[in-house]
Amino acid sequence: MKQFTSVHDVKDIDKLVADALAAKANPFANKKLGENKTMGIIFLNPSLRTRLSTQKAARNLGMETMVMNFGGEGWNLETEDGVVMNGNNQEHIKEAAAVIGQYCDVIGIRSFPSFEDREKDYQEKILKDFIKYSGRPVVSLESATRHPLQSLADLVTITELKKVERPKVVLTWAPHPRRLPQAVSNSFAEWMNKADVDLVITHPEGYDLSPEFVGNAQVTNNQDEAFEGADFVYAKNWSTYEPYGQILSQDPSWTITEEKMALTNQGKFMHCLPVRRNVIVSDGVLDSDSSAAIQQAGNREWAAHAVIQEILRGL
Repeated sequence: MKQFTSVHDVKDIDKLVADALAAKANPFANKKLGENKTMGIIFLNPSLRTRLSTQKAARNLGMETMVMNFGGEGWNLETEDGVVMNGNNQEHIKEAAAVIGQYCDVIGIRSFPSFEDREKDYQEKILKDFIKYSGRPVVSLESATRHPLQSLADLVTITELKKVERPKVVLTWAPHPRRLPQAVSNSFAEWMNKADVDLVITHPEGYDLSPEFVGNAQVTNNQDEAFEGADFVYAKNWSTYEPYGQILSQDPSWTITEEKMALTNQGKFMHCLPVRRNVIVSDGVLDSDSSAAIQQAGNREWAAHAVIQEILRGL
């Protein structure tokens, strides 16, 4: 695996899940693999789980890590081509990515959408420029359209917890006071379409995801109907795809409650975190035994471990 930007970079997702679970059982089995190698972990946006889990995974594999938050610790990056740089951005992404590539064997990069231009966001210019100019394998730590490390951790969690061979998995929109990217939802749907699950996506009218990510999922605007018999309920807010980046609803009836979860097949609640309590999900659900959110977060380490390990084997 030369890059990790989406499920399409993975030849065998079942093997990658198995590798993650093997790492969880024996974290230091392949520590020699990353010896004398360095991973640069670059953030253009805030992070808790992604930052800590990626650092921990790289160190499990014997790597040194260097973490940098652009904007707070580095120069403001210019990303446009042909621009006259007489404004606030002091360094172009071409030089920044190339220089980081001089210092690092593997690079992780995290960026968010601007919400100003859907076509531009969905082109993933920042991610692609790091791949192009760094000359190193690049791991997406979330981008404008996808969060593949999160989705791999989600699949690992489902694999650990499922009680039937082919579980019913529901991705549900939930309210939020701010507009959020479609990245986690897009990516989760994309991975579930490749996995051995029955995927249902439910959201209010106007919150359709891009068809390329919805794939073969069943889509309904009736949340209660979607929850019936579900084995897993994954809650996530996302802003609109068309018109782009808007909040059309903050309907509290879409909040995940104990009553909603009672419709499921003793289903597990999932969320990528951070989560707004009693907005996305009630305290009663999040604090119950049905919540898998902390287990998901823990599995972020093993998802990153499996991906970095696969990349190191190709160096």
